[in-house]
Amino acid sequence: MGALAPYFFKENQHLTAIDNTPQNLNFLSPINFKFMLKRAPHVNFFIQKINIPGLSLPTIDVSNPLIKVPYAGDHLNYEELNISFKVDEDLQNYMEINTWLKSIGKRDYQSYNTISQKTTLSGEALFSDITVCILNSHRMPNYEVVYREALPISLSDIQFDVTSEDVDYVTATASFKYIFYDINKIN
Repeated sequence: MGALAPYFFKENQHLTAIDNTPQNLNFLSPINFKFMLKRAPHVNFFIQKINIPGLSLPTIDVSNPLIKVPYAGDHLNYEELNISFKVDEDLQNYMEINTWLKSIGKRDYQSYNTISQKTTLSGEALFSDITVCILNSHRMPNYEVVYREALPISLSDIQFDVTSEDVDYVTATASFKYIFYDINKIN
């Protein structure tokens, strides 16, 4: 065994630099996911797009006489979570997020007081956890992404257009901030 042999040893299988073929050759499908937002359950069925936001760790540059040396910062920066969903004709899903935003924005202090006293577990609080289940190629749960204490920060407009030649059903987008997210393997 060469000096690099320990780096290629995985689960009772010896891999070399020449033979490092992954065991699972399936690609991740962009349509294999399930979405759950407890605070706005009517959005769940109509979801069209969602992203797993990027994250970054800013560096701190420390100068010396020759160069600036980068050191890892101490706070992760999480990008916004963005969703896109078809609006149902009763506007239930759109109004769930619209009402939530208005309550958070303290437009109506009574609504704000009501939701600020609810627990996150109730699904009626200021914050709500968002869960995205990523499915494998057999459409079985593979990973779970949980966004902790999310709250909406924007909701798109609704556009009506009689000049369209086809019926393009209305799609809305919403953006969320959250404390952090975890990606966990489902066994």
